[in-house]
Amino acid sequence: MLALVAAGRRTDARALARLLPDLVGLASRLQRDPRVPRRWKLALGCLVAYLAFPLDLIPDFIPIAGQLDDVILVVLVLRGLARATGPELVREHWRGDLTWLRRVGP
Repeated sequence: MLALVAAGRRTDARALARLLPDLVGLASRLQRDPRVPRRWKLALGCLVAYLAFPLDLIPDFIPIAGQLDDVILVVLVLRGLARATGPELVREHWRGDLTWLRRVGP
């Protein structure tokens, strides 16, 4: 987020700041749901750890590509989880703006 602010993209940084708590809450609720298979709980845990870890595959200070690796991982995990359990389960646990969830596609 700091890279976005430094690049003059405050609107994008605000949107990301609002989205992160929703994603963390979603992952937390899905971790506790017994309907989620163990391998997807592991994938969610790894995703949250990767997003929280300060080092990325592509550093965030590289414009566009720096944030793209994070977005791709979030989309892959959420879509895979939605395919494995049904999109209704992901929607049931989502507390944020549904516009974001529709963009991801589960």
